[in-house]
Amino acid sequence: METAVKILIHPDAERAADCVAELIAARLRTEPATNLGLATGGTMEAVYARLIAAYRGGQVSFAGATSFNLDEYVGLPPDHPCSYWRYMREHLFDHVDLTDTHLPHGDAADAEVEAARYEAAIVAAGDIGLQLLGLGANGHIGFNEPTSSLSSLTRIKTLTRSTREANARYFERFEDVPRHAITMGIGTIMRADEVVLLAYGAGKVDAVAAMIEGPVSAACPASVLQMHRKVTVVIDEAAAKGLKLRAYYDEVHPDGGEALL
Repeated sequence: METAVKILIHPDAERAADCVAELIAARLRTEPATNLGLATGGTMEAVYARLIAAYRGGQVSFAGATSFNLDEYVGLPPDHPCSYWRYMREHLFDHVDLTDTHLPHGDAADAEVEAARYEAAIVAAGDIGLQLLGLGANGHIGFNEPTSSLSSLTRIKTLTRSTREANARYFERFEDVPRHAITMGIGTIMRADEVVLLAYGAGKVDAVAAMIEGPVSAACPASVLQMHRKVTVVIDEAAAKGLKLRAYYDEVHPDGGEALL
């Protein structure tokens, strides 16, 4: 397996989403039985829309794949309008032939037991083949907030106020945003064969710079991806503004394309 950290910089968010959707589709074409690690949030809506279009066009099938989502809010049942179960049904599951799907149960009687069960299910499935990630403005991946253990497994995390504020647009009131979530741990994510992270917009400039060029630190959980054997970071021009080694990334992957030989 190729060992690489790829930094692909695209002109805009649309091109970046195109790239990520094609990376996922390409993996499914070559390895149909892949365990997909899936993410939610506004960043992923464009990716899923493109994958749905590819499926409808006969360019990709999810029939042999299994999916495990990164996280779910503690206390929300699967049919809650703001649950990630609902999000995934609306934005992907109801529109493609992916049937073997898994998310944590936010309304489990004991959230800690549910987190342990979910971790065990991922291990039993053979871990994640391709993990899709977004990036929080504070550097979180999944709901692994700053100061998370870099070897953590699936567990309960208390959400920062900034994370809750970022997600408040999906709820009627800020007070309705849950304070806790079940999330795959950083160690769980790092076991994936391959990681693809998508981030775009000026609001992610600091997090992108810290993730790619900063020290590996729990202060920026995403920085641990520097140590992953195969990670592709896909960003747009706006998110790339803080990168000091930008000229090098452009030389290796001009216009966000494959490496020049």
